[in-house]
Amino acid sequence: MKTVAIAFNTFREAIRDRILYSLLVFALAMIGGSVVLSKLSVGGEVRIIKDLGLAAIGLVGILIAVFIGVGLVYKEIERRTLYTIITKPIRRADFILGKFLGLTLTLAVNVAIMGAGLVLIASAMEGRLTWELLLPVGLTFVKLMVVTAIAVLFSTFSTPTLSAIFTLALVVVGSLANDLKLFAATFGGPLLQGVVAALYLVLPNLTTLDVGGAVVHGRPVPAAVATLAGAYGLAYAAALLAGAVWIFQYRDFK
Repeated sequence: MKTVAIAFNTFREAIRDRILYSLLVFALAMIGGSVVLSKLSVGGEVRIIKDLGLAAIGLVGILIAVFIGVGLVYKEIERRTLYTIITKPIRRADFILGKFLGLTLTLAVNVAIMGAGLVLIASAMEGRLTWELLLPVGLTFVKLMVVTAIAVLFSTFSTPTLSAIFTLALVVVGSLANDLKLFAATFGGPLLQGVVAALYLVLPNLTTLDVGGAVVHGRPVPAAVATLAGAYGLAYAAALLAGAVWIFQYRDFK
């Protein structure tokens, strides 16, 4: 119950943040603007709308996760409300999990709004319900859970500025994981290949959660592949949260 209370309090604080509405409006504007851009091309108009829409959802979701997530713990320390919280019978693990779940709920609401807008526009353009977009939107949400967990992890021991830099760096590396591995295999020596292979296993491979390209171009995504990708994302987020709880558990606030 304590975790749920912290989660809803975090959700209420997040939805009052002006940056949230600015990013949401920006995403919806991008999705709507894709309709205008599609008119400039001959053929493939709906594909452009889907591509830009999914890209907007992913980009705005990452920005929300990073710029709100990195300050979740720091704000409580700066306002000294954390000292009151940890003196009460509230476990530090409940505090971290509550913060994570609160931001995840915020992202779920925003992704649902943006996803619904994209599906409605694409369905109107194609004259049918584009239900297949639900898969990439769903996996994008799982990816955002991973990004949120990364932001929360860094927020437990670093400042918001450094946490944002570290989180964005990991997001970039995770988004280029397959390309970096291919580059090392093609141009690198044994040492570079070994280092990249090790990093490939340890760092988040966010490319496994990007199925938008396949769906937009009509390529089938096997259920087993989508399920494994989702399970990988959830497991990685859980591992990051366990690390965040462990670090926060032993942090001295005196």
